[in-house]
Amino acid sequence: MQTYTPPTPPRRTIRLTRRGRTALIASGAVVAAAAVAVPLLSTDDKKEPQALVIPEGWRSGQVYEAMDKVLALPAGTAKKSLDKANLKLPNDASGNPEGYLFPATYPIDKKSTPTSLLSYMVDTANKKFGGGTVTAGAERNAMNVYQTVTVASIVQAEAATKADMGKVARVIYNRLDRGMPLQMDSTINYALNRSTLRTSQNDTQLDSPYNTYTRMGLPPTPIANPGEEAMRAAVAPTQGNWLYFVTVKPGDTRFTADYEEHKRNVAEFNRVSKSAPASKG
Repeated sequence: MQTYTPPTPPRRTIRLTRRGRTALIASGAVVAAAAVAVPLLSTDDKKEPQALVIPEGWRSGQVYEAMDKVLALPAGTAKKSLDKANLKLPNDASGNPEGYLFPATYPIDKKSTPTSLLSYMVDTANKKFGGGTVTAGAERNAMNVYQTVTVASIVQAEAATKADMGKVARVIYNRLDRGMPLQMDSTINYALNRSTLRTSQNDTQLDSPYNTYTRMGLPPTPIANPGEEAMRAAVAPTQGNWLYFVTVKPGDTRFTADYEEHKRNVAEFNRVSKSAPASKG
């Protein structure tokens, strides 16, 4: 399927280049496990415990599936346990733990259960996200903590490298400040429960609150579970006036506030990678 490339729009409706397209080209879709370790949920001196590894950027559905497998439970068990887990989530989350299943390596043993694992993940996220630095940073950006976690989840999905995260966060805030739609393909992918390199014209017309082409502002929830680097970028984005970005080739992501320059960058990307052409917006 060919990527949809609409005519050049006015400034308020220009598409962003999604991280998904470029990150898969750059990394071959290899998911790196998060390097954060948390204490044991329970101890077993006789056995070396198994580990549940939650990589940065996984969606909640991927976490539930991994939990079922490592605990040798029927598919769907972890998700069904949400009702009795009594998770300490923000009110804005409305019981949805997306964004708060903190990426880490969780050692487990025979006493571990879906509810204990879910609670530990959320408690870990609250500790990571609930400090004064995060709260103060959210206020500086005219956000609450839950909205900041949502920004971090988009940064996690869109940034090609950790070094780019602060700039991607700044693009998001600059667009919000200017009343521009975010137009992030990663949010459409979340709505469709997929990961893809291409977004079609039909995709951009999707009737979903996660369609940031047609809906203004942030999506209603995070779109993944961000790690500390992405959260740090969302709290303290790099200073700059950028509105657009495209990864021309691995290690070469170009940010600009000028649409004409962005079009030239996109054209160069298309020359470098004809197999996955970027949208001009």
